[in-house]
Amino acid sequence: MIRKTRIDAPDGKQELVITREFDLPLELLFKAYAEPDLVEQWMGTKVLKLENKAHGSWQFQTTNAQGTVVFGANGVIHEFVPDRKITRTFQMENTPFPVQLEFLEFERLTDDTSKLTMHIVFKSVAYRDQLLQLPFAQGINMAHDQLQKIVGKLN
Repeated sequence: MIRKTRIDAPDGKQELVITREFDLPLELLFKAYAEPDLVEQWMGTKVLKLENKAHGSWQFQTTNAQGTVVFGANGVIHEFVPDRKITRTFQMENTPFPVQLEFLEFERLTDDTSKLTMHIVFKSVAYRDQLLQLPFAQGINMAHDQLQKIVGKLN
């Protein structure tokens, strides 16, 4: 399986850059990150809160079939510019990972294609490298594939 989502993680840096081109108009790609019902569909998680504004907050939660929480994440939205960018914090709940800072930039390539660039800054190189030891790359690629499939039907 070809991974269309690219992750650049330079040695010795406490950051990584994720890029993905989508066969979606810019407005639809941005909606996939801004509208709770779409986020739930492509991420496969429950959106408990999504306040798309400066100083807004967000919280996502995934449960198993028995109702036990298996994943939780939350953060604060620092900047929200429709169809252009979202700057937010991201913290996985009940894990040793500290909060990270994410800069999401959305770019129109053509009328029917767009690009997402995520610049993520970690507290340390060690935490970034620890995350990369998990199936992170596979997971984000699968999530982006789902985004393309689900949001593409709206096009």
